[in-house]
Amino acid sequence: MADTAPLSLCDREPHVPADRLVAEMVPPPRFDSVRFDTYIPDPNQPSQTEAVRVLANFAAGLSGAHAVGGGNRGFLGFGKFGKAKAAKTPAGPRGVYLDGGYGVGKTHLLASLWHATPAEPSLKAFGTFVELTNLVGALGFQKTVQTLSGHRLLCIDEFELDDPGDTVLVSTLLGKLVDAGVALAATSNTLPGKLGEGRFAAADFLREIQGLASRFHPLRIDGEDYRHRGLPEAPAPFADEEVTKAAYATEGASLDDFPSLLAHLAKVHPSRYGALTDGLKAVCLTDVQPVPDQSTALRLVVLADRLYDREVPVLASGLPFDQLFSEEMLNGGYRKKYFRAISRLTALARDAKGLVEGA
Repeated sequence: MADTAPLSLCDREPHVPADRLVAEMVPPPRFDSVRFDTYIPDPNQPSQTEAVRVLANFAAGLSGAHAVGGGNRGFLGFGKFGKAKAAKTPAGPRGVYLDGGYGVGKTHLLASLWHATPAEPSLKAFGTFVELTNLVGALGFQKTVQTLSGHRLLCIDEFELDDPGDTVLVSTLLGKLVDAGVALAATSNTLPGKLGEGRFAAADFLREIQGLASRFHPLRIDGEDYRHRGLPEAPAPFADEEVTKAAYATEGASLDDFPSLLAHLAKVHPSRYGALTDGLKAVCLTDVQPVPDQSTALRLVVLADRLYDREVPVLASGLPFDQLFSEEMLNGGYRKKYFRAISRLTALARDAKGLVEGA
């Protein structure tokens, strides 16, 4: 066992200064090294191979000078079925929206686009919708516009359509950035009642962003969740004693009981969940049980995203992660978010299996 007790997420109440929010608008650690050539398309889903080709061309089209006022130099247009073609558009920057179910690699592709865009890191930004709204909250609307207007590209992962107020706020922000010539790329999280078989309806996204609809070209990506494609079942939860022993034996691990962690998350703004995990090598949880209500569930989704982004393994006792959310939740308006959380926590649980074996 380690000489010192494990860390505790419940003891942390981080403060995140605004300049850190700006500096961290880059692909998260999990996607630091991804590139188009590290994306492994499903051979049974030709739209995945097509997406790589289209986005690589899209990135190459952003090599021109920053087009203030919505210039159209080097625009990459889209023909029937999303095929790329050389084109000019009337006015306005380039914009692409990645349409697909969870686990088809949209974030991988979005981060690859960021990496492939020929511009200094300070001239391109990458963040989730939540991180973008947090930036507006920290800097104020006008300062955010000023901060991002000089960028070549803004990538927004998991564009949220389930909060009308925030959606209008970000849509207004993007309109200002469009006028400044910033190229846009987005993936989306939407109200899953509008999903067919787990896939977002691109028309809903375009309607929600209203005046920006003409700026985005949807690129459909079909497929199943790559996190579980061809992999064995996730490991079953461990006993409390095994989780506790592993936490003490693992330097940089945290140890919390699940109900207490859920209560603590209500006291920390979701914009700080990334900072909440600073320096952690593993998260150990005892007594995992069903999430009691939707507000708590949505906070847990954000934490799961931040842990997944940072590749922090999660070792747990209690119920398996696929039993976190009730049937009502899984059939309700936030269904897509909950399935993504289950998928990501399951992947992190698989990563954590070795902690017990090495304890």
